[in-house]
Amino acid sequence: MHMQTDTLENQPSRLAKTAGYYVAFILLGLSTAAIGPTLPSLAEQTGSTLGQVSFLFAARSLGYLLGALVGGRGYDRLPGQRVMSVTLLIMATALALIPGMSLFWLLVGVIWLLGIGEGALDVGANILLMWLHGEKVGPFMNGLHFFFGVGAFLSPVIFAQAILLSGGIRWGYYLLALPVLPVAVYTYLQASPAQPGQAKEGARPSQRGSLVLAISLFFTLAVGLETAFSGWVYTYARQLNLGDTVTAAYLTAAFWAALTIGRLVGIPLSLRFPVSRLILVDVLGCSLSLVVILAWPGTRSALWLGTLGLGASIASIFPNSLSFASQHITITGKVTSLFFVGTSLGGMLVPWLVGQLIEPLGAASVMWALGGVVLLALGVYAWMTASARTEAST
Repeated sequence: MHMQTDTLENQPSRLAKTAGYYVAFILLGLSTAAIGPTLPSLAEQTGSTLGQVSFLFAARSLGYLLGALVGGRGYDRLPGQRVMSVTLLIMATALALIPGMSLFWLLVGVIWLLGIGEGALDVGANILLMWLHGEKVGPFMNGLHFFFGVGAFLSPVIFAQAILLSGGIRWGYYLLALPVLPVAVYTYLQASPAQPGQAKEGARPSQRGSLVLAISLFFTLAVGLETAFSGWVYTYARQLNLGDTVTAAYLTAAFWAALTIGRLVGIPLSLRFPVSRLILVDVLGCSLSLVVILAWPGTRSALWLGTLGLGASIASIFPNSLSFASQHITITGKVTSLFFVGTSLGGMLVPWLVGQLIEPLGAASVMWALGGVVLLALGVYAWMTASARTEAST
């Protein structure tokens, strides 16, 4: 028997591994939310414009896509705990290198490397948790994504304190990199969960490519909205004089705090209401939040209210959309890879497009552009639900 694989898991072993995945997802949240509050500092560090530095989002998303696709195969072929340990070390290395990169394209390369680690870690924690708990994974999976929100909330706070105490972002990145190392060692020393057997015969196949495409595009817009807002709201607040550097960092933290609380609240709601209805309410909540910000563009209270509303509304879109997909199609590896393509494209293209608008049109263009993304999401939602109804009637 392979020493790196558990075939019979006892409860303490399961809980120990689950705790490791949860801590890893806190670290993933810390890393994911780090770029937005540090964008102006990274632009100054490399002598770049905000339009140029928006390429960091594209580099990270390309790395994430590569890490997710290659990492998925790695978890199938190698002991999962060891693969996850390597992805954590990649993240730690990239985080430690970021504040020392004075050349823009070197910084792009390091951010791309960070994306590889993040993508492989994201896929791995989800896969290993499912292998570990099997059919009982539901509450553990909700907990995993809740802890991502915890990390994403803490990240801007860490950078706000780093700026206050040291006047720069260097120690913020070092503080993010250091905790990754012991978690990588802890993960490496754990035996890997056993892979499940082959799917049962007669499993329902995924039948309509149009539904898969609609869901993938919806993921593109939803993740693009989340990434772009969290990444650019700091710059938006600073350029419109709606907050100083510390206040703008706390604004980003408030977004992630609302998202985290929204995911926690979404757990009981998903047990009581159809996921299609919850998704619609979520998208409408995002629309209303952006309307508040756009209606009172120079008001700090409107920006804070809209930020909290958007974070709470977008919180459960991703897990609810996954639940919607699982109800209507079979979630195979091929289908899952299409979803990853959608999320990666959203995280890459939408923040980049927003960055291209800021310099010619001003920071106010951020919220107008995101309003357009929400309108597109409503249209894709209608297509998605119509395709699902067509699928059910055939």
